[in-house]
Amino acid sequence: MDSRTAPDDAPATETSTLSLETLAIHADDHLNKNTDVAPAMHVSTTFRYSNDPEELRPIADEELEITDSTPPVYSRLSAPNTTRLESLLSRLTSSYALTYSSGLSAFHALLVYYNPRVIAISGGYHGCHGVISLVSKLSGLKVVDLFDEEAWDAAGLGEGDIVHVETPLNPTGEARDLVTFKERAKRRKALLTVDATFGPPGLQDPFKQGADVVMHSGTKYIGGHSDMLCGVLCTRDREVWQGLWTERLFLGSVMGSFEGWLGVRSLRTLEMRVRTQSRNAERLVEWLDGAMKKEGSVVKDMVVELKHASLQAKGEDGVWLKKQMPNGYGPVFAMTMKDRETARRLPSKLHLFHHATSLGGVESLIEWRRMSDQTVDDRLMRVSVGAENWEDLKEDLENAFEALKAEGR
Repeated sequence: MDSRTAPDDAPATETSTLSLETLAIHADDHLNKNTDVAPAMHVSTTFRYSNDPEELRPIADEELEITDSTPPVYSRLSAPNTTRLESLLSRLTSSYALTYSSGLSAFHALLVYYNPRVIAISGGYHGCHGVISLVSKLSGLKVVDLFDEEAWDAAGLGEGDIVHVETPLNPTGEARDLVTFKERAKRRKALLTVDATFGPPGLQDPFKQGADVVMHSGTKYIGGHSDMLCGVLCTRDREVWQGLWTERLFLGSVMGSFEGWLGVRSLRTLEMRVRTQSRNAERLVEWLDGAMKKEGSVVKDMVVELKHASLQAKGEDGVWLKKQMPNGYGPVFAMTMKDRETARRLPSKLHLFHHATSLGGVESLIEWRRMSDQTVDDRLMRVSVGAENWEDLKEDLENAFEALKAEGR
């Protein structure tokens, strides 16, 4: 079976000169077949063939080239809502984008497709390390430290292998220099794959730093409302996209139609959401950083360490980081509290920040990260900043710190 569905003309399109904000609203206009302004939700899993016998072309008879304008057949191949979402994503990222049922299913599909012998990775989302462990059971995949080039060479990292970089990083919001890792991977003919979940379109474009494949957990900022699961792989190599599409048929990790519809709705406001959230985070980090340096400050009494890419940008990383993230440093940062009990109690003192895992929605979240990740410092708080007024969020944090102090923390 070699039928394929791809966004027409991706990655280069006639709309490529338009801004991201405009593309998010109009890049799928060519798919409009009815008078609806808001696209309809299609829930069917199967679709009628043409009544014209001359148009019936069995898949097994020849290779079929199916674009995003081709009528759907079966939802594991393509469906109207997910096809529209992929069309939008392809144009927003100037690539060929493919969606999956979750971020981890996208990462799994990436490893299955390339089948590397060695992968260089460090830190980041613990779920990706879990997927690697599962794949290693089947393939003998070797894992080496992202920062240890001697280990790369000792393991034989080379052509077809993967250097996987998450930036900004989960859970701290710190950034990694993609150009440096691209150069190291290229010397060994390895691939650079980038998890850009914390830096979605509007904040960074890893293809400009040489990424071969860009991955997103679309559950986060692409979804943006804490109500859908989604994974995304983007590539500028059409043959790679075709291979990923074909393998997805048998992995079965396709998005549901409802989730595809939610994704289209959400992409309309992606740029305005992520820039607002990133700006809010930068302002909060700047306030916290300054307060931590003031004697007698309640913040200084509670917080011992603060991490975020905006703090890196003020130091020696500033030159490359400003090129890599020219439009903002991401909405997630991390605070290390003075002790475990302070971290555990802080969420109960907050009113605007919900204590929950995940991130990327318009509402601000805070998580005592030890609740879902046993590998981190048990004093660490991951903060996902939403689209609220940043001064309201500042006041909420300050009041929470004061409440803890009043309890003798």
